[in-house]
Amino acid sequence: MDFRVGFADPLFSTLEHLMDASDESTDKSSSAVNGPSRRYVRDAKAMAATPADVKEYPKSYVFVFDMPGVKSGEIKVQVEGENVLVVSGERKREEEEGVKYVRMERRVGKFMRQFSLPENANLEAISAECRDGVLTVTVEKLPPPEPKKPKTIEVKVA
Repeated sequence: MDFRVGFADPLFSTLEHLMDASDESTDKSSSAVNGPSRRYVRDAKAMAATPADVKEYPKSYVFVFDMPGVKSGEIKVQVEGENVLVVSGERKREEEEGVKYVRMERRVGKFMRQFSLPENANLEAISAECRDGVLTVTVEKLPPPEPKKPKTIEVKVA
């Protein structure tokens, strides 16, 4: 009989959930003394694990994120600094009284991704749409600069 237990086992998920609950009360007082809490580490992992597809079209850049179960009002899309696109938010677990989790596999917590936009990104023409659990952020490109026309100067001979 095999008694090995992995980190994906429901026992570890339940223990992690219980430890996170106890961390909530001590996060503020102990984080400065003992370093980052388990909750902070879990949130950092959630932020690092937000996959995205980035596509380049002739007239735009498109960023695509899977956001199942996240309401559009819980997603924040903004430009920070001069050219950093930031997509952030939090996926929350629905709390139900009297329910015992047998397995907890769906990711919850904060998410965030940052992308440095190229120089030809039009920061005034950014749109975002969330449909069927997929967030699509479109950043239009600036038109290419027109090539300079040679200037002809008439030379007078005296």
